[in-house]
Amino acid sequence: MGLIRCDIILSNPRSTDLNPLKVSALVDTGALHLIIPRHLSIQLGLAELEKREVTLADGSRTLVPYAGPVEVSFKGRRCFTGAMIMGDEPLLGAIPMEDMDLIVFPSRHAIDVNPASPNIPSSLAK
Repeated sequence: MGLIRCDIILSNPRSTDLNPLKVSALVDTGALHLIIPRHLSIQLGLAELEKREVTLADGSRTLVPYAGPVEVSFKGRRCFTGAMIMGDEPLLGAIPMEDMDLIVFPSRHAIDVNPASPNIPSSLAK
């Protein structure tokens, strides 16, 4: 399938005086959470809420800071989530993608809003 990247906007809803950040994020449907590097967390003024244990691709486990809240925006859609603070680039996982009702289009190497609900995000609540 290849790597998929997308431009997202990250902001801190608790600090509206800070400018939002437009970043290029790696899209990973195999990951669950939003992951951002420490320098973005500092720029957004995010508060560490707790430590979380994460399992990495090689099977090892490590503790990482979990911070938030973070507002994630993509093509006029948004969600509020926490972020794991680790790595050297932003990663957009399945939970924020589901929350914004985004679909992966492997043939285009892109994500986009769900064409079945183009005007507002749709979700199952049953």
